[in-house]
Parts: sequence; C-alpha cells; structure tokens
Amino acid sequence: MALEKPYLDIPGTTIFDADLARRGYHLNMFCMSLMKAENRERFKADERAYLDAWSLTEEQKQAVLARDYNRMISLGGNIYFLAKIFATDGKSYQYAAASMTGMSQQEYAQMMLKGGRSVQGNRYIGERSDG
Repeated sequence: MALEKPYLDIPGTTIFDADLARRGYHLNMFCMSLMKAENRERFKADERAYLDAWSLTEEQKQAVLARDYNRMISLGGNIYFLAKIFATDGKSYQYAAASMTGMSQQEYAQMMLKGGRSVQGNRYIGERSDG
C-alpha cells in the first residue's frame, strides 16, 4: 500500500523518495559508472551503445541522450548522480542548473546572486488560497 505523499503537490519540485529511487536505480548506477575514466571514454565514444549495456528504460536512455535533466529527475535520476553526466560533458553544476530552469548560465548566475528564485508559488497547492 503506497504511503500518502502530500509533498507531491509542491509546484516545480520533485522529491527524491524511495519510490523514485527504485524507479531510477539503473539510471543512477549508470551515472556512477562515469566515475571511472575508462567508462567515460566508452560512453563518449558511443553513447547509445554504452547506454544499451545498462537496464535503463528507453525513456531514460532518450532523456540521457537529450541531456534533459528535468526528465531524468522525473524518471528517478538523483541530481548528485546526474552530475556525473554533465561533468563527463565538461559542464559545470551551474550550467546544468541553468539548463533545467530554461535560463542561460549568466541569467541563472545573476538570479542566484540576487538571492535565488522567488518563493512565490513554492507552497503546497493545498496551502494556497487558490488551491
């Protein structure tokens, strides 16, 4: 029996819980494999072939190939594991975070220097007067 998860209605937020961890296990293990230089080289040489060696779903593979980090997170990817992908690509954490918001890296950096994103709308839907 699934537990009640009131946190699922936080707009723009994905909570990495046990269910999501189970869903993303193979995706996250693939990411961890990129900690070894020889695996990074194999991945960069033929990404699809390397992904096919893992028990990822086709949807997870497509998200990796597209570098769609938001989709990877929704499919069980944990940002700390996904960091291995953007590091393999020679990209910074800031770059990846910016891409996830639809901003340029410079726009994202400026937003963070000004205190981060607005808290408007970052409540449980049930806590808002319009929810």
